[in-house]
Amino acid sequence: MPESLNIIDLITQASLLVQIVMALLLLASLLSWVIIFRMSERLGTARNFDQQFEAWFWSGEDLAKLYQGIQGSPERQGLEQIFYVGFSEYLRMHKKRQPKDDIIDGVERKLRVGLGRQQLLLESGLTTLASIGSVAPYVGLFGTVWGIMNAFLGLSQNEQATLAAVAPGIAEALIATAMGLFAAIPAVLAYNHFTAKSSRLYDSRALFCDEMTGMLQRETSNENLQPSTQVSQANQSNQVAGL
Repeated sequence: MPESLNIIDLITQASLLVQIVMALLLLASLLSWVIIFRMSERLGTARNFDQQFEAWFWSGEDLAKLYQGIQGSPERQGLEQIFYVGFSEYLRMHKKRQPKDDIIDGVERKLRVGLGRQQLLLESGLTTLASIGSVAPYVGLFGTVWGIMNAFLGLSQNEQATLAAVAPGIAEALIATAMGLFAAIPAVLAYNHFTAKSSRLYDSRALFCDEMTGMLQRETSNENLQPSTQVSQANQSNQVAGL
């Protein structure tokens, strides 16, 4: 490549507005990569924590003991926090001797709220990636249009209109488009990838909430059946004594 078309020289010789556009696109690219690495770590950690908690949950341990085990943890997250919120509501309403249907409805509401809040934390940064992926190409195109416009304006002031005279201006303008694509493509790919992963985590957590609600519903039903069973046994004893 001739020295006159060196990329570094083209960037430094570009107009001030085009340089500002390039700087913004470079910052956007760096920001998107920071978000990509953070989200990758966050989603991987969340999946591992959920798997560990599910293994603990389905180990057969009593739910009350499981609740006590995580109650003092200051860094609850994921399924652990969702379970804590839902079971706390169950204990609160059970202590007030609320009807079975009211208890289950209250637990379901709390589980949905906990699930939504955890999902918001999990997807933090996706909006920024989407914005960079959609806006960066247009910002780069703006810089290109501005640079080409300046190149042709400069060409109109020269007596000899040759390709060599306009080529550097067009080349430095096209760099802005290239930088826009350089910032947008990783952001779009990462957005699609992380959206799919977070959706799978959400579905897994939603299924856990349904299973937990079913377990609490059965446990509540068993508790409601215990008094009637005791009454039936007492009646049978009285009948035997009467005979």
